[in-house]
Parts: sequence; C-alpha cells; structure tokens
Amino acid sequence: MVSLLIADDHPLYRDALKGALVTTFNDLQLYEAGDLTSTVSLLYEHDIDLLLLDLHMPGSNDLFGLLHIRKLYPDLPVAVVSGTEDPATISKIVAVGALGFIPKTASSSDIANAVQAILEGDIWLPASVSNTMEPVDNEFSELADKVSSLTPSQYKVLCYMRDGLLNKQIGYNLDIAEATVKAHVTAIFRKLGINNRTQAVLLASQLELEPPASAHG
Repeated sequence: MVSLLIADDHPLYRDALKGALVTTFNDLQLYEAGDLTSTVSLLYEHDIDLLLLDLHMPGSNDLFGLLHIRKLYPDLPVAVVSGTEDPATISKIVAVGALGFIPKTASSSDIANAVQAILEGDIWLPASVSNTMEPVDNEFSELADKVSSLTPSQYKVLCYMRDGLLNKQIGYNLDIAEATVKAHVTAIFRKLGINNRTQAVLLASQLELEPPASAHG
C-alpha cells in the first residue's frame, strides 16, 4: 500500500492528480488537504509515504510550508507541485530538501513517473529545468534553516514586517492583540539572530516571501 497526501487548495487540481495516480498505482491510499494546518494534522495522524505539496496554498506562502514540514518531518519525502517553473525557485526548493518538482502543466504520465521515481528515492525534475538549475549558497541554506524554526503565526508577522506594517496594523490584519504581535517580533528576532526590523525585512526579501492574505480582506 502506497500512502500519498495531496496538499493543494484547488479541488480540481487535486482531482487531476488523483486521476493521474490511480491509473498507475493499484494499491493506493490517498489523503487530501487544502491548507498547511490540515496538511500537518494529516501527517501527524497517518503514515504518509509521499507528500505532494502546493507552494501557494493557504498557510504555505511560498517556501515556508515546505520549510515548516521539513522541520517537523525531516524523513518525509516531499515533492513540490507548482505553477511556477522558475529555475532559481526550483533550485531553492531542492536545496531545502524537496525530492522533486512537478509543474502543474505536467502530463499524467510525467506525474506518475515523478511519483514513482521519488518513492524509489530518486530526485525528479522536469527535463526543461534540469539543466538550468542554479547553485544555492550556504547563506541561503542557513537562512532557510532559521526560518523553518518560526511558527506559522511568527512567519505571518515576518511577512507583514517585510511589507512595512506597524505592530498595530499587523495585529488588526491577524486579529490578535498588539502585545501578542510584539511577543512574536521578539521571538522572530531571537530565532533569526537579528536585532531590528530592517534586518528582518532584508532576510524576508532574500527568501522572496509572499505576504499572507489579510484576515480582514
């Protein structure tokens, strides 16, 4: 029995992935999640052989979802599924531990081949990008490791800091007290080894973090 978790917030694409997989694997257990919180819950509840992770589902916000899950489950094979096919982004994804990158434009046969290869312990990348991968420096790897120690709430605060919001504005957007925001900021500084908001903004920009959706908009 092969146990897979499809984590993507688009039901139609989850259905497309399932269609590509059920025709290839006879003995398959499929689970589905639409955001980072439910993904982590399912990983805790079930013994998953492979996670197919969308970079842009709620809570994931680009690389954070991958970093967070890799921190919680370092032995779990993860393949990123995304509409983004930028070689620099894919290089970062592999550098922080993903075993594959499956474009959302991939054919059913490519999806099945990718999953089979990753389950066997190989790294799978589309042929169109495998020769254009860019090396990732140690500074990025160290930064990614630090960011992976943030909680999802701390990560959201970091994103809003990157966008120049004040603590009061961040509290409003996340529907939390300003004192709670201050506590998150203190924890972020400590975990990232920095002393001020300017440094936080620079680090967040290096990771090309995407701001989360506002709780009030």
